[in-house]
Amino acid sequence: MNEILELEYNDKKGHFCIMVDDKIEAKMTFVFAGEHKIIIDHTEVSPENNGKGFGKKMLVKAVEFAREKGISILPLCPFAKSVFDKTPEFRDVL
Repeated sequence: MNEILELEYNDKKGHFCIMVDDKIEAKMTFVFAGEHKIIIDHTEVSPENNGKGFGKKMLVKAVEFAREKGISILPLCPFAKSVFDKTPEFRDVL
């Protein structure tokens, strides 16, 4: 199994995704809210990959992205919000 985590974005929106054997198995979408904030609005993992930690891997990448760019994250997606609530070390980007 070849697992790749990718980030694609432009000046308005973007997504993180996990590709397994060249197929998208998980995706976390976001939109930019001005120059200094992204809003994570949706996370989806294919049912056969539930429980493999794909959502958390994408959120870790989102936090790294926010730190690198000096921006904050507004987690409107229920999954992302729940992980932020349980993970104090991510709260510096809220």
